[in-house]
Amino acid sequence: MTIQSKITIDQLKEQLDEGQEFLFFDVRPREEHQRWKLEARGDQRELNVPYREMAPQGGQNDPIGTIQKYVKSKLSNELSQDREIITLCAQGISSEDVTQALVGLGFRAKTLIGGMSSWGLFYEFKPVIESKALSLYQVSRPARGCLGYVVASGSKAIVIDPLRHTEPYLDFAQEKSLKIEAVLDTHGHADHISGGRALADAVGVHYFLHPYDAIHPIDVLPATIDFEYLRDGQELSVGDIRIEALHIPGHTLGNIAFRVNQKYLITGDSIFISSIARPDLGGRGDLWAPIHYRSLTRLLALPDQILVLPGHFSKPAEANGDGLYVASLGSLKATNEGLQIVRRGEKAFVEYILKNLPEFPPQYIEIKRVNAGLLKPDEDKASELELGRNICALAKAY
Repeated sequence: MTIQSKITIDQLKEQLDEGQEFLFFDVRPREEHQRWKLEARGDQRELNVPYREMAPQGGQNDPIGTIQKYVKSKLSNELSQDREIITLCAQGISSEDVTQALVGLGFRAKTLIGGMSSWGLFYEFKPVIESKALSLYQVSRPARGCLGYVVASGSKAIVIDPLRHTEPYLDFAQEKSLKIEAVLDTHGHADHISGGRALADAVGVHYFLHPYDAIHPIDVLPATIDFEYLRDGQELSVGDIRIEALHIPGHTLGNIAFRVNQKYLITGDSIFISSIARPDLGGRGDLWAPIHYRSLTRLLALPDQILVLPGHFSKPAEANGDGLYVASLGSLKATNEGLQIVRRGEKAFVEYILKNLPEFPPQYIEIKRVNAGLLKPDEDKASELELGRNICALAKAY
């Protein structure tokens, strides 16, 4: 297969950001496709036909020809020449046969190098603001719908909610000539494995977490990792930047939001762009929902012009024209259903929460054990635990 018939995840993401539209032809088993898809902004189309349906028993030594016969007989109405086709599989191997078959039939097709694994490992750093006194970068892992942040002043930086892989942060710091001085987690995460402790160890700095989230909520066991206590009203500084910690229990009992120079609000898992966080991942949704209500009420009292930077997004369409997940608190008051329910009072809010809770993913219990240091998975197990998108928001966001 020629290089023209392949595309890297960086090239694909760049073209998606430019507004190009594709047909994603996913040849993984149907259950894998349903659990985890490549989602992007714009009018993207998708088709899922498992490789083994097109080429059973490996295509009897002629996989390309077998796939071409299948495409001509069963997919003539599914495929068209009006857009390029990106073939996807788990590792970018079996999809190469499909690309070769499609190109042979006259279609414009490319294989995503590394397949969905490359999508799962893709990180993107985008500036919210970039200046010598204050730079704020949003770190996105699109496959998970997870967001983190790098706050920098001059050559010094603090990392907030780092995701599992430390290398992207170390590479970014080197690229920007930044020295990481502290690592913070807004809460004990359930949907993804935090890179907080590992990143702090890698650069030799303190790792901060609220002590309430250093106890596994289901096991009721204390964390075995080292951390520095975060408390309500605590102020941290880096260069000319002041970061204030706001204790907002609800999603977790130790949930923290960070107010940066009074202008930016890193909300972690509390306020998202289209929704609000769920309060049941500790197994006590009925008890934590009223606490969540009081915390959101506190955040809603902040100035409307403050910019909200969430810990997750539900779908790529939530991004603005620059690809950033950011909005003023005032605008979210008018568009975010969960925040509108807060204004109806505690009783209405709790009823709304308990009615709209999505399924409780069992792997989230394990992920919290990992983040507390109670479980140490190998790379394969860690990837398995993180498979799929986060489900930290209420069901109506989906």
